[in-house]
Amino acid sequence: RTSPRLLCVATQQKNTGQNLEEDQSQSQNEQKVEPSSAEKMLAEEKAKLEEQLKEVTDKYKRALADVENVRQRSQKLVEEAKLYGIQSFCKDLLEVADILEKATESVPKEEIKDENPHLKSLYEGLVMTEVQIQKVFKKHGLLRLNPVGARFDPYEHEALFHAPMEGKEPGTIALVSKIGYKLHGRTLRPALVGVVKDA
Repeated sequence: RTSPRLLCVATQQKNTGQNLEEDQSQSQNEQKVEPSSAEKMLAEEKAKLEEQLKEVTDKYKRALADVENVRQRSQKLVEEAKLYGIQSFCKDLLEVADILEKATESVPKEEIKDENPHLKSLYEGLVMTEVQIQKVFKKHGLLRLNPVGARFDPYEHEALFHAPMEGKEPGTIALVSKIGYKLHGRTLRPALVGVVKDA
């Protein structure tokens, strides 16, 4: 037969065991609440950091694109400077070429004879100089525009006059007063021309 004392101790232990379980479950509930608020804070922080990363990545990509654009523009400017840097020098030399051409044209062909050796050698020297200067021009990308018979192009020709002409198609060039030049495909000096117009 169990003594009343032992029953009392057993009941106390049972109650204490229940109390321990209740305390543990309560502390677990409290722990569950705490991590959820901490997780919330971490999630917010993570979202902020992801947004910042996205912004920084976007700025970085834009900066890279800008640098590439500047590099390409600079490269294009350098290439154009190489090609067209001699433009003003060429323009000045065109006057020399014009004078040489006028000098050779002004010599009457009937006067160039063996009886007149000084004039003949001077004329031949002028022609050789003119040929040489045209070779140098060609070497550096400077080409003559002698558009007789071609269609009038306002980008390459400058019309001095319009006149009706028999047997010529309107809008074509009948006369070239001054030869034009192009430097690497860009018109350096337009040809001065007379254009055929409708009668």
